[in-house]
Amino acid sequence: PAGIYQDAHGCRYYVKTLDSAAHVRNELIAARLYQLAGAPTLNYLHTEEPEQIATLWLQLEKSRISLFSEEERQQAQRWFGVHAWTANWDAAGFHGDNQGLYQGQILTLDVGGALAFRALGDPKGKAFGSEVNELDTLRSDPQNPHAVTLFGNMSEEALVQAIGIVVAIPDEAIRQVIMAYGGALSLADKMIARKQQMAQRLRHSATT
Repeated sequence: PAGIYQDAHGCRYYVKTLDSAAHVRNELIAARLYQLAGAPTLNYLHTEEPEQIATLWLQLEKSRISLFSEEERQQAQRWFGVHAWTANWDAAGFHGDNQGLYQGQILTLDVGGALAFRALGDPKGKAFGSEVNELDTLRSDPQNPHAVTLFGNMSEEALVQAIGIVVAIPDEAIRQVIMAYGGALSLADKMIARKQQMAQRLRHSATT
């Protein structure tokens, strides 16, 4: 359940209710990891209800991948490594509507499908491990056609640059973000391990 709400000053917010406080914590941590990497997201706000997520409402210029120009697609591809690192299977959206254009900048509109939970709330379980299979599946899985449309044609150079953004993040910064938002040390260790696995992929690319 979700809706757009407006306060007495005319400021509008998008508020959604998730399955549990754990789902909220998962999404907030994912958003902060995106921001740590420099990847643009919506502006998340504190909510009094522990099972709610709120963001500032933005009037997007485009909200469908199919409407993006080539330059906008390339801008979205810049953050491919962050989507893969955080296991955001919903990076492109079920309807190709999870990337939007606002004031010339491509934003990821919802990170609820990152980390431990699927976009609809089911736990990923062992599918969210230390191996970053998303480096391949987000570019080739026919069951995720909008992701393939957006990321499938990335050049090797673009792929290397996208992975490098994640590899450059300090381990301690990852730990600090996750712990500051109530995450477990095991999650921090997993995200560092996933980053290291991406670094191995980067080294392999450099030698081939």
